[in-house]
Amino acid sequence: MTGPVNGRARVVGLLLAAGRSERFGGEKLVARLPRSLGDIEAGTPLGVAACRHLVTAVSETTAVVRPGDRVLSNLLRAAGARVVECANADEGMGTSLAHGVRSTPDADGWIVALADMPSIRPATISTLVRALEEGADIVAPIHQGRRGHPVGFARRHYETLCALAGDEGARAVVAAHRATLVLQPTDDPGVVHDVDTPAQF
Repeated sequence: MTGPVNGRARVVGLLLAAGRSERFGGEKLVARLPRSLGDIEAGTPLGVAACRHLVTAVSETTAVVRPGDRVLSNLLRAAGARVVECANADEGMGTSLAHGVRSTPDADGWIVALADMPSIRPATISTLVRALEEGADIVAPIHQGRRGHPVGFARRHYETLCALAGDEGARAVVAAHRATLVLQPTDDPGVVHDVDTPAQF
């Protein structure tokens, strides 16, 4: 495993894009935005909007998708992400997250973002990257008292993240390290806004 390059930590963005979007009715991440979101124009696929914001804020991004999801894979590659398929993605978000971390074993930290949260500003993500570069253990944004996404993890959590399974995600990891969790205040409401249903979209 390598360490920081040129004195800076190698923080990788992980975009989790392997869900089945059942509450949305399927194919949520390729649904077209009905209006612009800051620098993202109307008509952009939802997952692409989230990917672009992450790509803008980190030096490299890996997107985790379901096997055979060619349309989404091609869109995310065009948006600047490296795409990896998680064979058992249907087991849940934890399984997909673990696959993404294992696919980036030389990272010094990870910003774990959700592909159904297209409104997070790149500047917000950048503050989380800087916190990891400056030695934060786990960092998350907080907006009006609500903890949001994405969440950043330092290198020391590699083995724990790789062992995740099922649909729990990294919630238990964060809960187990509350003492070292850095909450980054933000005025960005996008950190607490995800899209689960067509009505929210």
